[in-house]
Amino acid sequence: MDSPNTQLLFFQHIKSLLPAHLSLADEIADLLTISTDSAYRRIRGEKGISMEEMQVLASHYKISIDQFLHIKTDSFLFSGRLANSSDFSFEQWLGGVLQQVSFFNSFKNKHVYYLAKDLPLMQQFLVPELLAFKSFLWRKSILHLDEMRQQQFSIDNLDPVHWDLGQKIVSVYNQVPSTEIWNIESINSTIRQIEFYREVELFKNESDIKKLYESVLQIVDHLEKQAECGLKSLIGQAPLHNAATYQMFNNELVLGDNAILAELDDIKMGFLTHNTLNFIYTRDERFCNYTLGALKNLVAKSTQLSRVGEKDRLRFFNRIREKIKLAARL
Repeated sequence: MDSPNTQLLFFQHIKSLLPAHLSLADEIADLLTISTDSAYRRIRGEKGISMEEMQVLASHYKISIDQFLHIKTDSFLFSGRLANSSDFSFEQWLGGVLQQVSFFNSFKNKHVYYLAKDLPLMQQFLVPELLAFKSFLWRKSILHLDEMRQQQFSIDNLDPVHWDLGQKIVSVYNQVPSTEIWNIESINSTIRQIEFYREVELFKNESDIKKLYESVLQIVDHLEKQAECGLKSLIGQAPLHNAATYQMFNNELVLGDNAILAELDDIKMGFLTHNTLNFIYTRDERFCNYTLGALKNLVAKSTQLSRVGEKDRLRFFNRIREKIKLAARL
């Protein structure tokens, strides 16, 4: 690398990506198969890093080399794994979500922005009935797993492993401050999924349809309480002492795309969802700064529902309940 300053910035960026308990020098030494002393010399800029070594590190830590060589392009480097029916189980997917929210929570200063196209992912894990339905739908209708081909949905078939992982995800996410930008249409996706399964007779028991809609209403009631106090909590429980702040906004102009932007100390991470279940992420500074600016602009043009704006909050949540009750024939 030509510029010593660029090399220092490169290693500083890698250090910012590591959990606090890991040694930067040890990590570099292992990846480049060099001694710890040689790693320190590269980190301090006393010895130049070769392009081959930089490529190894950039590939491992998912870093755009263009960013550090000041090459302006119209491309952004994203990372992710494609969920499939051959070598990627749903349990692995849930584990990946848990790993990601745990990474968020490992930072001292953290905040997550969520532009909700449908019921935000972590909220779908709050009650067992909805998690049972979503995990069944994702495996049968999205991943098209062979063992699900002839199965009908039943609330009683909730996998305890899925529930355990879902509860861990919620528990960790409740410690991460977040801002959610909603639209009155954000509940539509879940309603459409339930209605599709009703129409094609994929419910084993008709009574499960009513129970499922009641569980969605339970989540809506809970989100309203969270918005009222501005703190995250589990359903039926008061916020814990380490509960994170919860900000909620209603944007009547834009229906979201489930984009996520995480501010983590000095770094930012942007997430995009695709094909329903997959998500890809980037630490590209230009992309993340642009996304954060766009989300903050949406917040500025939205109605705040958390803590203040009781009249707007009541109107918003009552309209969502009306949608659910109309679909459920309640």
